[in-house]
Amino acid sequence: MATEFQPVEMEVVEKKLEEMHIKDLEVSTGRVLGKPFAWAVAVIGFFMSLFHIWVLIVRPIDPWYFRTLHVVLGGVLLFALVPGWKNAGKDRPHWVDYIFIAMLLAPMIYIFAVFDEWIYRVGVVPTGWDFFFSLLFVIAVWEMARRATGWPLAALCTLFILYGHFGNYLPGLFYHRGYSWERMITFLFSLDGILSLPIQASAHYIFLFVIFGAFVDASGAGKFFVDFARCLAGRLRGGPAKVSIISSALIGTASGSSVANVVVDGVFNIPLMKATGFRGTIAAAVEAMNSSGGQIMPPVMGAGAFLMAEILHMPYSKVCLAAIIPALLYFASSYWMIDLYAGSQGLRGLTRDEVPVFRKIMREKGYLLIPLIIVLVSLMVLMLSAYRAALYGIIALVVASWISRESRMGIKAIATTLAKGARGSMEIIATCAAAGIIVGVLTQTGLGQKFAMIIFAYSKGSLLLALIFTMLIAMVLGMGMPTTAAYAISASVLAPALVQQFQVVPIAAHLFIFYFACLSALTPPVALAAFAAAAIAGEKPWPVGFQSMRFAIAGFIIPYMFIYGPAILLEGSAWEIGLAVITGLLGTLALAAAAQGWLLQRLSWPQRGVMLLAALALIKPGWITDLIGFGILLTIGLMQFLALRKIRIASA
Repeated sequence: MATEFQPVEMEVVEKKLEEMHIKDLEVSTGRVLGKPFAWAVAVIGFFMSLFHIWVLIVRPIDPWYFRTLHVVLGGVLLFALVPGWKNAGKDRPHWVDYIFIAMLLAPMIYIFAVFDEWIYRVGVVPTGWDFFFSLLFVIAVWEMARRATGWPLAALCTLFILYGHFGNYLPGLFYHRGYSWERMITFLFSLDGILSLPIQASAHYIFLFVIFGAFVDASGAGKFFVDFARCLAGRLRGGPAKVSIISSALIGTASGSSVANVVVDGVFNIPLMKATGFRGTIAAAVEAMNSSGGQIMPPVMGAGAFLMAEILHMPYSKVCLAAIIPALLYFASSYWMIDLYAGSQGLRGLTRDEVPVFRKIMREKGYLLIPLIIVLVSLMVLMLSAYRAALYGIIALVVASWISRESRMGIKAIATTLAKGARGSMEIIATCAAAGIIVGVLTQTGLGQKFAMIIFAYSKGSLLLALIFTMLIAMVLGMGMPTTAAYAISASVLAPALVQQFQVVPIAAHLFIFYFACLSALTPPVALAAFAAAAIAGEKPWPVGFQSMRFAIAGFIIPYMFIYGPAILLEGSAWEIGLAVITGLLGTLALAAAAQGWLLQRLSWPQRGVMLLAALALIKPGWITDLIGFGILLTIGLMQFLALRKIRIASA
């Protein structure tokens, strides 16, 4: 008889996440508003979504107006839905929330009223009223960041604001002449500060993809993606964990959030893994590893790729194309890790009875793949802008929903989903606005350029040391704030050092930073993806975090691969790209064997050490090291094959 398993209820997951103090607006509920307040929030969210579609597709408006309204509308939703402290109005906004909403609305009205004069004096010769309204806006954005992501990002913003004013008291490279409060605060409320590149990416690209994700979620695609993956990989050795690879890549493509990916995907996959013999800690670690990989899987890539395209001034499609091979190598390494672990533990796959009938699920829900295909074709083939691709995906999903009577979306369902999508953008807007404060201080003080000299000085001119410093900084920032904010800040201060001082290919430098900002979701002490998976599995979070790091060890090496070998980013000839892919796959296999202690059978400790050397040789570009690594891998593989053959002959 097939093994019975019961997926964890979402309410139980959310309660466990709250107990573990995991703050993620995509999975936490915030306030449960009473009917009149909930209706008002839904109307604001619906209007916000229509406003963005109208401006982006039909009638563009001045960036000042568009980006300001983007922040204000997101802030209104945030203050209405997320309490500022425990018990601060459980079913309605607290009176303090109305004050913060007014602190967003008043500056917006002010700059719209005096716009023609404002744009010439902001940050240069501001008036008293300019300073007053700018200060209100900066404080409100600071509070948005605190509520959305916790204290780390808010504290970092405070530190940078203080640096902007008191920098003239600091020594060495950190010195600058210092700016008056009036000049600095008004500069932050400008297109060079809060309304700069991060908010531009949020308003122009990320917002519509969040709405797209809301439509995918409303259609029940998460369950379909898991069933689809079970059909493809469920019966393989360690099948449920390999199912997680496929479903995480699909769900991550739509959501772009590691924690949301864990919650949607893990409630199905973690019980499946445990039912087929995986320890709870390992099942949670595998889910966290695969879900974090969803952030680096094109086309959404955790929303940071949109910002990357803006910073690099290149088409978004080019960023996606460059990220394809590293993402495939990441999931290939996940496959090797799971397969070799399953082999070492004697784990089985799912039985025929436990795997859905492929024809049935494709007939019933196969249309849910259409929006993803349309988005990919729009971005990669037709080279359309990201927001148009997202809009076409939304339209395709609405049209496809009419194929099945159960999933058919009417006007009410569409309006509800548009409002839900706007609510889902709150954290991104708060994060990008707060990142804009830091970017503004870096721009005004010139600290961003000085960081290049600081890193070069401390690394003693060594690229490897500079990469290690960059990795550590990106991961530390990523532990305390969302991926988009960690990448935006790191890219502002670290990428110029790698590009200018070490001549690293620009897109390689930015992807390097982005990868480690994503992988910080696996690294204790603040490993949000691992902790969320631990909550679902009912395991302790720290052991899950360390196991997820062990399973994802290849993911920590892949960024170094494309720094030293840009062919992985499609920079080079077809021969160079093909060779880099093959050696990368073999290198991740050797690394997985060394980590799991298994290839065809158990590896001794000396053999594991040799396999680690083979992995490093294959990962390092160069035909000599490739031949050495391949030779070692082939030798140990043949030795184990002959040993197994001898055992079989003896037993026969």
